[in-house]
Amino acid sequence: MYQFIVPQVKKPLDGDVEISGAKNAVLAVMAAALLADGVSEITNVPHLKDMKTMSDVLRVIGCRISGDSHVLKIDTRGADHLEAPYELVKTMRASFYVLGPLVARFGRCRVSLPGGCAWGPRPVDLHLKGLEALGAKITVTHGYVEATCEGRLPGGTFHFPISSVGATVNVLMAATLAKGTSVLQNAALEPEIDNLVDYLIAMGAKIQGRGTRTLTVQGVEALRPGNGYTIPDRIEAGSFLCCAAITRGRVKVTKIIPEHIASTLDAFRLMGCKVSEGSDWAEVDARGVELKPINIQTLPFPGYPTDMQAPLMATLMSIPGTSTIQDTVYNDRFKHVAELQRLGADIQITGNTAIIKGGAPLEGAEVMGTDLRASMAMVLAALIADGETKISRIYHLDRGYEDFEAKMATLGASVERVIIDADEP
Repeated sequence: MYQFIVPQVKKPLDGDVEISGAKNAVLAVMAAALLADGVSEITNVPHLKDMKTMSDVLRVIGCRISGDSHVLKIDTRGADHLEAPYELVKTMRASFYVLGPLVARFGRCRVSLPGGCAWGPRPVDLHLKGLEALGAKITVTHGYVEATCEGRLPGGTFHFPISSVGATVNVLMAATLAKGTSVLQNAALEPEIDNLVDYLIAMGAKIQGRGTRTLTVQGVEALRPGNGYTIPDRIEAGSFLCCAAITRGRVKVTKIIPEHIASTLDAFRLMGCKVSEGSDWAEVDARGVELKPINIQTLPFPGYPTDMQAPLMATLMSIPGTSTIQDTVYNDRFKHVAELQRLGADIQITGNTAIIKGGAPLEGAEVMGTDLRASMAMVLAALIADGETKISRIYHLDRGYEDFEAKMATLGASVERVIIDADEP
């Protein structure tokens, strides 16, 4: 097992960071490759732990995975073991994405109920109800979901009662091979959905309504292998921009799609940061600026992303005054608060709202990453803490940030990875 050691930095970070492909986009496209027989290729793939986990899931199913230099090739011609086991799915919720493609193409599958980051109840009922609306028969026994259909799925209409990226991904993929026309209402608007739609259309899917709440899918008999490009990771971009605000420095993120991080940039503007952007870059400059506290509410896209909640919380700890963050997406995504308090943070939780009294000095301590984005929050807080901070359970961070230490080094921060236990989870 590894941990990060972050020495006292207490200086403005400054530099440019090239943003990697979005892991959440790649994971959906990797699952979608199961819809066709042959070799699909995905480019701009980040080297992350989650990519390895999904590759292992696909290998169990019978696929061959190859590639290098951020290119991934998935050969589905051997896919005949229609089961995703608990020991893999429990480590990453996105493994559950194989459910829709498998039942749509093969008429049956058995997939373990998922695991993933240890915060909050995130049920898969919308995935299952959506597939049932398309004609799948769903049973849940002994911790596994078994999905079947006679021949091809008939297709149907499903209204998502709440916006759900994961459920939209699963039901959308299944609809592409249904007999009839399917209508998905109140579908998620996240950029990762658009990325998936583009890939499915490249495979021969007939989908209308890209970028809207209503996706209409005319099912086809078969899809062909596709080539897909992965959009930049908007959460990674926002996380590194937090380095500028929290240290009163300057950070420019490149190879991004600025409209994907519009709400994040707006939050920096509200704080008082100088924000500029171009066609494929954005910059936050907090040098010589007196930042002010803000009140933010997380919402589905295009609102402020829940995945930016923890990094933003760490950033607001550096600003004198009282800020609030209300998380309307996940009501109890606050496990990182107790760890931030170990550094001296003054944060109170009331329902789904965090009240941050910023400006108090922080002291380095031993803390742990409770999930992926919480791990980033620990690093951010460590940048302005007095003394050395040791962060354990950084395997969470490895799920979502490629070449993290190197990218931090380009900004002038020293984040050292050290071995503390030979048994890496």
